[in-house]
Amino acid sequence: MRDGFRYDPYDLVLTQHGLSASRVLEAGRGWCVTKAVLLAAACRAVGIPTKVGFADVRNHLSTARLRETMKTDLFFWHGYTSIQINGQWLKATPAFNIELCERFGLLPLEFDGRADSIYHPFDRAGNRHMEYLSMRGEFADVPLEEMVRTFAEHYGHMSRLSDANFDDDVARETQPAPARHPDAEPKTADVTVGQSSSSPSE
Repeated sequence: MRDGFRYDPYDLVLTQHGLSASRVLEAGRGWCVTKAVLLAAACRAVGIPTKVGFADVRNHLSTARLRETMKTDLFFWHGYTSIQINGQWLKATPAFNIELCERFGLLPLEFDGRADSIYHPFDRAGNRHMEYLSMRGEFADVPLEEMVRTFAEHYGHMSRLSDANFDDDVARETQPAPARHPDAEPKTADVTVGQSSSSPSE
């Protein structure tokens, strides 16, 4: 569930079908809410009780395009799945696939059925990653009307991102610098006495 369906926050459709498990199956990708809905549906299909949980978070994993469009790093209605196992309700978060975690230097989440699995506050390098600011509760289904009101209030200025490609943006922003050939000589500037060593702006 985590890796079989890629995380894509650009694929945001706030309709009943757009937030359904079948939508993720059709697209092969989804964002935190729809991937949580899919995990809940898969568990229910085999008789495991589930709910869909939500929290407001400060998320430091985003692309330049997403930050510019949202004008904030505050994500309202971040989704996870609450699963009942042996009489205990546990949180599972299937959002970020492992390739995305590797590119951004994050610790991928594992779910062992014994403890909550929610995002780490820091990445592998010790930088701030995810802050859970408030919990909105757990529901049998997505509270669509309330979510739409919140998004209209806080993200009403946003343009649609469906024409952009999240994977391409991630690849561009996390692409490592090309390695220098060990035999390559360092470049030196040609400096003539009496002339500026600065390169012309053209």
